[in-house]
Amino acid sequence: MRRFLALLASLMLAALLSSYAHYRLGTGSTPAFRSLHVAPADSRIAVPQGAALLSGRLRESLLRDGRVDLRPDPAGAEATLKVTLVEYRREIAAARADDTGLARKFNVTLTAACTLRDPRTGRTLWTERRISVRREVFTDRGQLQAEYQTLVLLTEALAARITSDLVETW
Repeated sequence: MRRFLALLASLMLAALLSSYAHYRLGTGSTPAFRSLHVAPADSRIAVPQGAALLSGRLRESLLRDGRVDLRPDPAGAEATLKVTLVEYRREIAAARADDTGLARKFNVTLTAACTLRDPRTGRTLWTERRISVRREVFTDRGQLQAEYQTLVLLTEALAARITSDLVETW
């Protein structure tokens, strides 16, 4: 009986370990291009430093992902990405208890339009694809400071969404 239990335990352990033999870290998808030039982000909205924050966060996100090589020159890249901030929207989500005319919490949305091109063929893969992210802003310690601190989080989340859309199979 002991021999049978030992054999059964060995078989179960072998089956468990073999199920992990083909596991790969990450999504497993490969993008349609291996190298990418990211143009500095542009802005059509009145958000100070929004484009600069997004440019840095987007490059960091792409480098962290590691599936594409960033190129400084569009001529040496298989694809070029142009990102423009096109909308910043603030909606009141909660009023203050002591003065219902003042907001305590806002929902802010940051939207970018992304254009992806193949510079070798001139073919456009994306045309003004809109990507948005949303965060909550609590104004207990001042609206201006709270919104600026949230802008860092918004640009980081937007960069992650753009990176995901770029490198996942679409």
